[in-house]
Amino acid sequence: MKTITAAAIAALLLSGCLPKSEEPEEATDQIKEEQETRVIIPTHQLDEEYYRMLLPYKKSASYGLVVSMLNSQYNIAEVEGGLMRLSQQHFPTDEYYYQEGQYLDQDTILSWLGGYDKENNPEGLNPAGQDNPRYIAHILEQNYLKRTAEDKIRLEGVSLGIALNTVNSVTGDKLPAAQIEENGKKAAAEIVKRMRGIEGLKEVPIVIGLFKQSPKTDIVPGNYFAKGVAEKGKDVLSGWDPINEEFVMFPTSSSEDRYRDVNTSFRNLKQDVEKYFSSFVNVIGTGFYKDGQIVSMDIDIPIEFYGNAEIIGFTQYLTGLLVDHLPDIRVEVSITSTKGPEALIVKERGEAEPYTHIYHN
Repeated sequence: MKTITAAAIAALLLSGCLPKSEEPEEATDQIKEEQETRVIIPTHQLDEEYYRMLLPYKKSASYGLVVSMLNSQYNIAEVEGGLMRLSQQHFPTDEYYYQEGQYLDQDTILSWLGGYDKENNPEGLNPAGQDNPRYIAHILEQNYLKRTAEDKIRLEGVSLGIALNTVNSVTGDKLPAAQIEENGKKAAAEIVKRMRGIEGLKEVPIVIGLFKQSPKTDIVPGNYFAKGVAEKGKDVLSGWDPINEEFVMFPTSSSEDRYRDVNTSFRNLKQDVEKYFSSFVNVIGTGFYKDGQIVSMDIDIPIEFYGNAEIIGFTQYLTGLLVDHLPDIRVEVSITSTKGPEALIVKERGEAEPYTHIYHN
């Protein structure tokens, strides 16, 4: 939990004792000043899609919990990365700084994720008892701060990702989409009210994203499907906006029109790889779609090459294939072996000369 100095506590007490007509704005300004934190603020931003991180780096108050609460590394990566991407619509990267969540600690989150019990766990958001499914899988917090002076920052926004199970944890059956959405929105409404009762969070805007966790057997992550915002000082969400994002594995057996052209191009690329280089395990792509259009693709290629020259030759050949078969998609290719990463290829959309890097293991 975020601490506050004795001077700030004194200011709070004084402001509570004064009549409303006796300069409440000055008291508020003093409290805000005391809540500012002195940090090292980086001057260089890697890219406009990345937030600048503050130093010294502060780990989350619930550090490590996400690993045990979500069912795959794919979901773990996307519940964080997707929430950061969603947050950029409200907290632009050129104005705000990122920090891992400092307000919800492990005990708080575990209590909220537990089954409701009037006597033992009245904070529980999931149904009680082992015979009932667990709907809420995890709650991820992110903090967004603004610069107030040369070396000072102050919290100006919070984002929460509510990860929801899509499979009944008791029966193994798939949960209806409407039920998943209802469970998420109900939990979100209660969480916002609780957040407003936490010291330091009464006035800041709170952005909440609902995340559908993919089944643990899937090799693609789930996705955020709805977003709500509680404006400054409000303990209710102003409404919900749909989010149209999804991850698709290629090659895909789906016959949907929106995947057809990309799937054909990917299969042609895969065949060309197999034609000249048979010593590989598989070629798998994960496409990221937004509003029905493909935005990017990550391709993983585990190989069984043994010579450095062979790896260089394969990387050169594959780079040309990307330009030919997937010209209008941002593609990142990771070539690995049992020794670790062997090569990296990054091709931006429409780029004729992708970036390549050969690792020297």
